[in-house]
Amino acid sequence: MVRPPSTVTTFVFVTGANGTSTAANELVARGHRWLAVDLAGHGSTSGQFRLSYQAPQDLLAFATEPSPMAGVTLDDYVAATVAVVRRVAEHGPVVLVGGSMGGAAVSQAANAVPDLIDHLVYDSAYCCVDLASPAEYLQTPEGRASRAMDLLGAVVGDPAVLGVIRSNWRTADRGFLARARDALMADATEPEFLAVLNTLQPDEGLTISVADARGEADTWGRIPRTYIRHTEDRIIPLALQDRMIAEADALTPDNPFAVESVRASHVPTVARFEEIVDILDRLARRRTDGSGVWAQGVS
Repeated sequence: MVRPPSTVTTFVFVTGANGTSTAANELVARGHRWLAVDLAGHGSTSGQFRLSYQAPQDLLAFATEPSPMAGVTLDDYVAATVAVVRRVAEHGPVVLVGGSMGGAAVSQAANAVPDLIDHLVYDSAYCCVDLASPAEYLQTPEGRASRAMDLLGAVVGDPAVLGVIRSNWRTADRGFLARARDALMADATEPEFLAVLNTLQPDEGLTISVADARGEADTWGRIPRTYIRHTEDRIIPLALQDRMIAEADALTPDNPFAVESVRASHVPTVARFEEIVDILDRLARRRTDGSGVWAQGVS
C-alpha cells in the first residue's frame, strides 16, 4: 500500500478486558481522528446485554445462558484490529493505542502490519516481551501486588461450561463494589465509578489473558512507541509497567519507549483522561512535517 501524505492522524484504540468502544471527543476537537475497534463478541449488537442482566436480575439465567463470546480468541481481536488499521491507513498516519489487556492485541497487530502503523501507544497496558502472556506477567514479583483478583468477586457461572469469564458488574454488593473501586479507580467518586461499571461488557474471552502476545523485534520492534505509565495503578502495578518497558527497550535498544506518566488509577477519571489526551495530542503534533517520520519523544 502506498501511504498518503495526509497530516491528519487517526488514533485507533483497542480497549482492555470487558471494555466497550469509546470516544475521545477532545482529540477530534483538536483536529485528529479517533476510532475504537469493535472487538469480536463486543458491542451493542453482540448479544451480551440480555434481559437476565437487567434489574431485577435473574441470576440463575444469567449464570447459565450461552455467550456470544464463547470460543473468541486473541487472534479474533487481532484480526479486528488489523482490519481497522488497514482501512484507516489509506487516509493518513495511524497511531495504535492499547489500554490494559488491549496491549496484547496491539502488539500482535504490530507484528502483522508494521508498515501501516506509525506509532504505538501503551496506556498502562500489557506489553509482553520476555514472557508470553499477561497472565504470566501477573505471576512475576512485580505483578503479584496486582489487585486483579479483587474483581473475581463479580464472576458468576462456571467459566469451563460457559467458555467465557462472566461478571455481574451490576451487582449491588457493597463490599465487592468498594473493593473493585479501590482496585480499579480509587481516585473516582462513587457515581463516576458506577458509570464506568455500567459500560462494561459482562463476558470476556476465556483464553485472552493466557495467549501468546509477545512483540517481535523485526516487526513490532521497529515501530516508534510510547508508554503512558499510570503511577497509581493497582491492577497493573507501576513496577510491572516498568518491567515491561525495560524488557522492550532491551529487545530493541535502538528503538526505546518514550515514557510519560500520569497520576492515575488503572481506569482514569475524566480529569486524568484529559492529561492522556494532552500526551496523545503532543505526540501527533511532533510528527515531522512532510516527511512521514515520527519523533521518538513526545515531551
